[in-house]
Amino acid sequence: MELEVRTMAHSDKQKYSTRVKSFKTELGRLEKDLRRAKLSFRDEGTREELFRLEDPRNSEDQRTRLLDNTEKLERTSRKLEAGYRMAVEAEQMGQDIMDNLHRDREKIQRSRDRLKETDAYLGQSSRVLSAMMRRIIQNRLLLVIIAIILVSVIVMTFFFVFRR
Repeated sequence: MELEVRTMAHSDKQKYSTRVKSFKTELGRLEKDLRRAKLSFRDEGTREELFRLEDPRNSEDQRTRLLDNTEKLERTSRKLEAGYRMAVEAEQMGQDIMDNLHRDREKIQRSRDRLKETDAYLGQSSRVLSAMMRRIIQNRLLLVIIAIILVSVIVMTFFFVFRR
């Protein structure tokens, strides 16, 4: 119908498009009513099934299914408990590892602090040794100069003594 309305002349198009819209609205309302009727019918059938007398075979089937489900539930519960125990054990192991890592970290930090302190002492010792080496060189140089002066004084003394 919509396709036919689209191909019509403009003057008729508006009148028929309004009718098509009203038909669509009516169709939607009727579909809702149909769904409600189906639901209420299905609910009635369910009520009748619940209140009807049970067949003994159905009762035995239900009992068997109930026992099977109970066993599955117990197995699942045991598996969950085992999983929970494993999770608690893993958590405890993780906590122990974290404690060990914390202790190791503290040891490493103390060692690093001692190493920095030792490095500072080594730097200070190096400066002292350098100063001592400079003093030794200065003292040797002074000793050489004094020796040269003494030798030259002795040589000059011999020179003046023998020259006369």
